[in-house]
Amino acid sequence: MAHGSTHGSTNEKRQAHELIERLPATQLSAVVGLLEAMLDPVSRAIARAPIDDEPVTAEEEKALAEAREWSKRNKSIPHEQVLAELGINEEEIELQRMSFQP
Repeated sequence: MAHGSTHGSTNEKRQAHELIERLPATQLSAVVGLLEAMLDPVSRAIARAPIDDEPVTAEEEKALAEAREWSKRNKSIPHEQVLAELGINEEEIELQRMSFQP
């Protein structure tokens, strides 16, 4: 029985490869993003999470308005700069992310 499921899996992988080969280059990034999300447990959990339908509180609305105003008056901080200030880099983040995958 396990042998049959392995054979089916092999055929499905072959079919997936063939379909990917037929895709135009402009659609490859969407497929890659989908595959990454399917393999990343955090992305899967976020995708399956229920929609937050709670109303925004007055306190939250005030904080959002303050953040929008700050953004209008200040230059944003690049992601790389924030990481550097924290003493970490993209590679370390990727290694951490990979260590959480099953």
